[in-house]
Amino acid sequence: MTKPRVHIATDHAGMELSAHLVSHLGAQGYDVVDHGPTAYDPLDDYPSFCIRAALAVVADQEAGVHALGIVLGGSGNGEQIAANKVKGVRAALAWNFDTARLAREHNDANVIAVGGRQHSVDEATKLIEVFLEEPFSHDERHVRRIGKIATYEATGEIVD
Repeated sequence: MTKPRVHIATDHAGMELSAHLVSHLGAQGYDVVDHGPTAYDPLDDYPSFCIRAALAVVADQEAGVHALGIVLGGSGNGEQIAANKVKGVRAALAWNFDTARLAREHNDANVIAVGGRQHSVDEATKLIEVFLEEPFSHDERHVRRIGKIATYEATGEIVD
């Protein structure tokens, strides 16, 4: 499987981690697109950065480009919420290797959220690598469940 294009965004709390990831993942052969911010601002508003990264993931996927996203913050919670407001995004907050792996394997998550203040740079890098490298299982039960979520997202209908 080819490496995905990676769209990344952060808030001020994840700036150091984001800069590291842009460099590290680029050196690993990933096509990394940085959606900002470009300068440290302790009062920044992360939603615009995260929404732009999430929109780019969906646009790439709709164009047939293998793409995933990374959103970073102090906890990753707000960034995950912002990304999940974009139709077609399944953003998962990862805090250990199992949650990073299962987000892809079971949920076909296309965006990972990580708290930059919750992990060392090395640990966060490994969490993200696990996420980027794990394929979706395509197991029927997971496909079915994701389909039910997509139906609700598109129509508001709850499918039992």
